Amino acid sequence: MPRELLPAAVPAAAPVNAGPRSQRGVALVIVIWVSMLMLVIASTFIFERRTEAMVVRNSVSLARAEAAADAAVQRGIYEMYRSDNPPDRWQRDGTPHDWTFDAIPVRVELRDESAKIDLNTAADPLLRGLLVQAGLNDEEAPKVLDAILDWRDQDSLKRPNGAEEADYAAAGLTYKPANAPFQAIEELQLVLGMRAEIYRRLAPNITVFSRQPGVNPTLASREVLLAIPGVTPDIVDAYIARREEARAANLPLPTLPQAAGFATGNTMVASVRATARLEDGVVFTREAVALLRPVPRKPVTFVAWRETTAPEPAPPQNPSPDQPQQAAAPR
Repeated sequence: MPRELLPAAVPAAAPVNAGPRSQRGVALVIVIWVSMLMLVIASTFIFERRTEAMVVRNSVSLARAEAAADAAVQRGIYEMYRSDNPPDRWQRDGTPHDWTFDAIPVRVELRDESAKIDLNTAADPLLRGLLVQAGLNDEEAPKVLDAILDWRDQDSLKRPNGAEEADYAAAGLTYKPANAPFQAIEELQLVLGMRAEIYRRLAPNITVFSRQPGVNPTLASREVLLAIPGVTPDIVDAYIARREEARAANLPLPTLPQAAGFATGNTMVASVRATARLEDGVVFTREAVALLRPVPRKPVTFVAWRETTAPEPAPPQNPSPDQPQQAAAPR
């Protein structure tokens, strides 16, 4: 075959040369990804450190507030034991007192437990009146009252509107009535028919420590006074106005005639409520109930010790029956 008819040889493909420019582009991408990874790691580290710092700071603030509230409780005990009877002595009448401990403002209230209605010893009409004041209607109040009485009595006999073991089982509850006196006010939440919002309204006005069949009208709150059979809001408001005027003038406190069958005197048990508020918004409230004894070695025995750290909203001027009030936290 003639040489000129032979196909020309195809030259081999030249190798691709990446060159310095291409290598620099790959390196730039790697650097960007590494920088982003380092940024994420650094951000996570900073966030964790800030979170830990906030936790530590909040823990320190909470500890300071708790210490201030506990100190205020001890100050309240001291005031109740004072024998010099100065004009500025803190009385067990619920009057708020502003005090400062370690530059922390604390509001302290002392109240004799006779100002509250005892779940174990109060007369039935008084308990029923308090249930009605808490928001139960005329049909619900007798049922809850009888359930309370069935809970605290020692027998298993059911009252007409009450509840015993079979009723709790029928309601799907895994417990039965104690058939014994209430050990703490929180136990009332277990009674059949007791709703959470009703308990929240009852809690500030009930006790298990006064052991009195009635209440002390000179110390009782408006809600407790309204629970007394035969009184009206107008009667109670007029009495409270006279009582506070007499207290401000350091005069003998007036009596409430309608409470004659339910009136009692002071007891040796008092509650102390101390609320400490820090500038950073931390609020701590200590609620203690103290048994006062004229015994030098142990003059005070705390029978209840509760706390709450939630901010307390200011109560409305005219709370409606359907609006729950704040309750103390369980012990």
